[in-house]
Amino acid sequence: MSELLFYHLEQNPLEQVLPLLLQKSLEKDWNAIVQVGSSGEAEGKTSKLALLDKALWTFRDDSFLPHMIYDSAKEQAEEGGENSNLFADQPILLCSGDAAIDGANPNNAQIKFYVAGAVPAGQEMMEAGEYKRLVFMFDGHDPDAVIEARQVWKNLSKTHQATYWQQNGNGGWVKKA
Repeated sequence: MSELLFYHLEQNPLEQVLPLLLQKSLEKDWNAIVQVGSSGEAEGKTSKLALLDKALWTFRDDSFLPHMIYDSAKEQAEEGGENSNLFADQPILLCSGDAAIDGANPNNAQIKFYVAGAVPAGQEMMEAGEYKRLVFMFDGHDPDAVIEARQVWKNLSKTHQATYWQQNGNGGWVKKA
């Protein structure tokens, strides 16, 4: 059974926290998938997918986290040829709710992150066994995200080994449940 971790962001934004968790995943030789809730640009704001893409490229002054956006890669792979196997070599795949991976695991990821409104659902949870860990991250300053996280916790903690991590004042993590 996959571990299910809930991360309650209160001190640092997703763009600062996610790269650290992805780096730890890569240090374990794990590939990762990051499912973002929506890629749409509302009211002139940059999409969360674009912000995360930039955050991974600019993670540190002396390094970056290698990744690919599934949307553009999918289009290239569908064209065939030398690009048809792009996913298998990608340590991190980013995808949006608009271009969900739909239960597939194209880079043989061991960990999958649900961020910015992405929610693990039916078929994905049935296939969760192919991942060692599922991570649900939510913004503690967004009342709707907190309500949604409570509902997801209520539904999934019945059938999965779930833990709840809350950010402390220093940006570290404290296991609460």
